[in-house]
Amino acid sequence: MKKIILAISFLILSATAGKAQTTILPAQYQELVKQLVANLPKTATVTENTNQTNSTSLIDFAKSMLGIPYRYATSNPKVGFDCSGFVSYVFSNFGFKVPRSSREFRYAGKETSLENAKVGDVLIFTGSNSRVRRIGHVGIVYSIDENGIKFIHASSGKAHQVTITDLDGHYKARFMKIVSIL
Repeated sequence: MKKIILAISFLILSATAGKAQTTILPAQYQELVKQLVANLPKTATVTENTNQTNSTSLIDFAKSMLGIPYRYATSNPKVGFDCSGFVSYVFSNFGFKVPRSSREFRYAGKETSLENAKVGDVLIFTGSNSRVRRIGHVGIVYSIDENGIKFIHASSGKAHQVTITDLDGHYKARFMKIVSIL
């Protein structure tokens, strides 16, 4: 009988002690906890809108590097970018693992069509000679409107820097495929 009374007393004491600990929190800590809880991110639901936000953030980040010089075999914004270095750097900033070499983009993401292109998709082109149908350049879809597609890329051409270009003429002839990473 003593054991039962002792066990019940222990349970009651434990329950009241636990309750007392949560209500005796000093006011300064209660306020701090409220602030921390208020700043916690809301639970995200996967929707089309979430993808839109991701592509907007991705493009805003890419746009912040406009004018960084082209530099072969480099993926460092302090030094410069080659095309795949730029694309790789942008996507890796958002936790995506994409190839570092333009040729490896052949296997990256999910292939789509220009008609179904979305901002943030990766355009894959030949090298500077469009007759040699071998991957040699990549860029990110920057915008799509009634005038067509614009893409952001590290150009080794006349611009020789991170720039925004229309997908027409020279680049349309070099176009090979488009893939979705987001």
